[in-house]
Amino acid sequence: MEITRIGKHLIANRSRVRKAFPDPALLNIQRAIKASEATHAGQIRFVVEGALDGVPLFRDQTARARALDVFSQLRIWDTAHNSGVLIYLLLADRKVEIVADRGINAAVGQATWEDICVAMEAEFKQGHFESGVLAGIRSVTDHLARHFPRGAGSTNELPDKPVVL
Repeated sequence: MEITRIGKHLIANRSRVRKAFPDPALLNIQRAIKASEATHAGQIRFVVEGALDGVPLFRDQTARARALDVFSQLRIWDTAHNSGVLIYLLLADRKVEIVADRGINAAVGQATWEDICVAMEAEFKQGHFESGVLAGIRSVTDHLARHFPRGAGSTNELPDKPVVL
């Protein structure tokens, strides 16, 4: 466990999330998800968490492990086509994780998701939070549209609104 990481998480708070993602940015992200889902049968959720606290922090939980927890808690795995995708940002670490359900993950693969995460993290290092997320949504959309095109009877199974933890 790094003391520097603990410090970052202890001083991170909700106001830092709001600074990086003010309400207009969250609304733009919600609109981008809605527009994305009009082109495919997948489901995208965006979650930003300011920092870990308590036991997860002191057990040195990774962003990946936390993203898997959030994926499960939000039931992103529970879609008709197994095509749910979580874009998770742990702001204190500036770490992005993409967790994809088995249907889309089998078609795309972890290396592709990791490439999207790296591109988003590069945007965040420049302070471009909203545009980094929007670019990530576009990249995920490309894969979902290719492998899960929208068909008759496709419905919006999960909320489009970003989640702030």
